[in-house]
Amino acid sequence: MKLYKRNLMKILITNDDSFEAKGLEVLVNAVKDLGEVYVAAPAFPKSACSHSLTITKPLRFIKVADNFYKLDDGTPTDCVYLSFPEFFGGEKPDIVLSGINHGANLGEDVTYSGTAGGAMEGALHGIPSIAFSQLIKSYDNPPSEIDWDQAAKAARKITKAVLDGKIKIPHRHILNVNIPNTKKIKGFKFTKLGYRLYGNDAHKHKNPRGEEYYWIGLHPLAFKEEKGTDFDAIKNGYVSITPIKLDMTGYEALNELKNTDLGDL
Repeated sequence: MKLYKRNLMKILITNDDSFEAKGLEVLVNAVKDLGEVYVAAPAFPKSACSHSLTITKPLRFIKVADNFYKLDDGTPTDCVYLSFPEFFGGEKPDIVLSGINHGANLGEDVTYSGTAGGAMEGALHGIPSIAFSQLIKSYDNPPSEIDWDQAAKAARKITKAVLDGKIKIPHRHILNVNIPNTKKIKGFKFTKLGYRLYGNDAHKHKNPRGEEYYWIGLHPLAFKEEKGTDFDAIKNGYVSITPIKLDMTGYEALNELKNTDLGDL
């Protein structure tokens, strides 16, 4: 394996749409002049796998091209975790990028997102990490119909700002970036997570043997209308940049609960 060059920024890229995804290709090409890029991506799509780590079976890197590997049935988190000994001799890259996801990761959807999960693994290890997602009009809308040039420019600009120190990502935080599906992006907005409205889209069927099974569907993007959110920014044609911290403690609730007396056990 080719060892990294110490005089170049070390950039690790993963995703959750698999090593063959168009968004991954776009992200690699967008940042390849900013440092030495290594890619570790799942061999198969891993959407909605969240921040999951595989501990019940062995995993194997398979070389696709120079500095480009797929991880056989691994998650984005696995890819980042195993890249440290595989690519960097136990050291760490300067930045972890995850994406560009085919579809939004807005509001509480980040808790499902394998794209966000890959970035979270980088943040756990003290590495500046960014999750990128590209909105699509529908899941029938093929990646070839997306204006990936705009996505590439946005991803490169944000990545460069982090590497240059213009944007400082706090310890154990990630940046969650969503790029609108529009002919012209108006700019960038720093936002908070929106309030996602959920339902249940489970479809029950029978296979040819008469056995019942469920297929979980997809919901339309529905949010509470609120200024300053990632959804509001995207809706109005802006790239949304949301800082997310891994400490999920509900501090307001904690302060109230501290006064709760449960008595003796």
